[in-house]
Amino acid sequence: MTAGVAHVAGAGTGVAGPDPGAGRKRSRTAYLLLLPGGLWLLVFFVLPLVQLFTVSLQSGFPGFPGYYYRDVNGGNYLTALTDFAGHFGRSLLYAGLATLFAFVLAYPLAYAMAFKAGRWRNVMMICVIAPFFTSFILRTIAWRQILSDNGPVAETLNFLHVLPGGRITETWMAVVAGLTYNFLPFMVLPIYASLERADSRVIEAGGDLYANGFTTFRTVTLPMSMPGVIAGTLLTFIPAAGDYVNAELLGSDRSTKMVGNVIESQFFKVLGGFPVAAALSFTLMAMILAMVFVYIRKFGTEDLL
Repeated sequence: MTAGVAHVAGAGTGVAGPDPGAGRKRSRTAYLLLLPGGLWLLVFFVLPLVQLFTVSLQSGFPGFPGYYYRDVNGGNYLTALTDFAGHFGRSLLYAGLATLFAFVLAYPLAYAMAFKAGRWRNVMMICVIAPFFTSFILRTIAWRQILSDNGPVAETLNFLHVLPGGRITETWMAVVAGLTYNFLPFMVLPIYASLERADSRVIEAGGDLYANGFTTFRTVTLPMSMPGVIAGTLLTFIPAAGDYVNAELLGSDRSTKMVGNVIESQFFKVLGGFPVAAALSFTLMAMILAMVFVYIRKFGTEDLL
């Protein structure tokens, strides 16, 4: 009797249950929205990557650029790890130094923009993103002029007698300085975004609790900004490790060349060098992915988004 009354009452109210077709429709809509981006990644990223990997397992055809034997030859990876080990180490070292220097420069700037800039915040933001309106190569050429032997930086350091060798260009310092300059905005913007979202009341409470600015920064502000620091580190280190423009324009012929310069040379200047260049590319990608994996396992990614 009670069940019958409940059934009649439910029918009388006209309340309909969940429509199973609505969920399927939303699912189809989501797949359709993902389709253009998925096709783009498949055609212009996944398939070229597969093709590049197959090339890395083949042998170059001497005398004919772009041609190679249709065989399977894993020796290209052995060549990449033995003949060019120094270039890999140099690339990772330069990228690590550039990331460290970018963090040291970016954090105070991002902190000032988030908490101290006031009405100058927009002006500072424009100054940070302004380099993006200029070509990467042009920025590096301009940096070469700044660091030249007759430039203001070298002349000042020589006057102070603190510049070893008397010059900056064609040294590792110039390459690291160029990498730091070119990728500095990629460190500033994520840190600023994290600090700008931080609750100022928590920071003020930390100041009242610890009564020490450094302790407040170490225990409250820095942990709250770590998502931006992690994102900025990844966005700076990964492209810096694969860069070749800065080493080409600011470094010397041999002593400062990075693995990106070797890849460019193998692709465009060495006859039959395509397979070795492909193997170098995949080896560098594997090294970077391994380091990123360890970094993410160490610091986590829960708060990145």
